[in-house]
Amino acid sequence: MDIAAAATVMSRTALSQAVGIRVLNMAKNQAEVQGQNLIQMLEQSTGNPNLGKNVDIRV
Repeated sequence: MDIAAAATVMSRTALSQAVGIRVLNMAKNQAEVQGQNLIQMLEQSTGNPNLGKNVDIRV
């Protein structure tokens, strides 16, 4: 393989890695936003605070 071909392959590999990293970064940011939205939604929910504290068991 000559130098030009090797440089082309290396350039394509670097570009592919950069694109993959960018896509993963976007997915991570989206997951963070969704997590923050879920926390806000849970904080705003005004359910009955006594629900889920007692369990009735019969044997």
